[in-house]
Amino acid sequence: MSKLTETFQNIFKIQELRDRLFFTAALLVVVRIGSHITLPGVDAKLLADTIRTSSEGTLFGLYDLFVGGAFSNAAVFALGIMPYISASIVIQLLGAVVPYFQKLQKEGEDGRKKITQYTRYGTVFISLLQGSGVVVKLLNTNTPGGPIVPIEVQGFGFAFSTVLFLTAGTVFMMWLGEQITERGVGNGISLIIFIGIIARFPTSVIDEFMIAQNFIVELVILALMGLVVAAVVLVTQGTRRIPVQYAKRVVGRKVYGGVTQYIPLRVNTAGVMPIIFAQAIMFVPSVIFSFFPESDFVAELNANWFSYDSWFYSIVYGLMIIFFTYFYTAIAFNPKDVADNMKKQGGFIPGIRPGAHTSEFVDNILTKITLPGSIFLAVVAILPTVMIKMGVTPSFAQFFGGTSLLICVGVALDTLQQVESHLLMRHYDGFMKSGKLRGRR
Repeated sequence: MSKLTETFQNIFKIQELRDRLFFTAALLVVVRIGSHITLPGVDAKLLADTIRTSSEGTLFGLYDLFVGGAFSNAAVFALGIMPYISASIVIQLLGAVVPYFQKLQKEGEDGRKKITQYTRYGTVFISLLQGSGVVVKLLNTNTPGGPIVPIEVQGFGFAFSTVLFLTAGTVFMMWLGEQITERGVGNGISLIIFIGIIARFPTSVIDEFMIAQNFIVELVILALMGLVVAAVVLVTQGTRRIPVQYAKRVVGRKVYGGVTQYIPLRVNTAGVMPIIFAQAIMFVPSVIFSFFPESDFVAELNANWFSYDSWFYSIVYGLMIIFFTYFYTAIAFNPKDVADNMKKQGGFIPGIRPGAHTSEFVDNILTKITLPGSIFLAVVAILPTVMIKMGVTPSFAQFFGGTSLLICVGVALDTLQQVESHLLMRHYDGFMKSGKLRGRR
């Protein structure tokens, strides 16, 4: 404990790091304030009650979790930073199939600026589309207490202003995320999502213990959560290192190369993306079924087969995650490019011929280590459903796995590594001096 206290004291001894932490905290407070500023003309209380009772485990409930309750609050930040994430994913996928974007990815800083510009344009476009969808949702949702948007308020003026406010809120959050990245600690976009998810955790814990039947059982559940988090950290940090040797080159009087380096292949190269893709597809049947509210067959099919807590849903969901893990890994990591770059730089894997043989060797290892990683992702994604069946409240069960847990663990580790690097540059011990945090190597 004294070691941890000393590390925190070291953080505040470094002025640059201290300023970055305070700047990050201040902007995150702005994000939380914006998630409670209600859109004009919307009855936020009726909307919040509707989402809590009818949107649990649906696309809207998941979306509300990512934006820290801003959607249920009908806030100006209701869209959150998700349009930016969607635009980034689209641009990344285009980089795998469109030659123009492939060229931009290889142009260094100029190409990165151009991709950032296209991502911003895409964010505005997606925000306009999603904002229009939110308006339609608000206008067509009726509750026992009346319409969410009063009849006298409904009209073109309400629709236009709501789309404008939601789009401006997303663009402002995107700007805040970029400021945190440049002048704060870590990836600002990820931290905004992280703070939105964590903001729901205290309320979920209180709700769980309020309905608790046995205090000992709740302590066991908390201990199980700790084990799940530890397992996620282990798999997230897990890598398979491939040794690479570089031949010695004499240039003038200097000798270059002759050293051994490593290619770190992550067990979970795809990160959280397979779960996001699988969730998006699994929500499609529910959206289609919503167009047939009077059909008993459709209602029974949705309740028995495509319900969030059905075993059929969980099995299909898990298989899709395994598929998308391989799919996204193939997009994010290209063994052929790695082999070509090694060959150009005079590097080789001991016992493996450069070129095509190296590419096949790396691809074979990546395929083998991706299998356990994909199965683990599927288990983590299904775990909240299992916990709900065991009597855990749905809001608290979300923190046992799925997208929320993976995002929280990943962002927390990245932020720790950022702080760690600042401490080590100034010859201070970091948080993980006695541990095995991969970022220190």
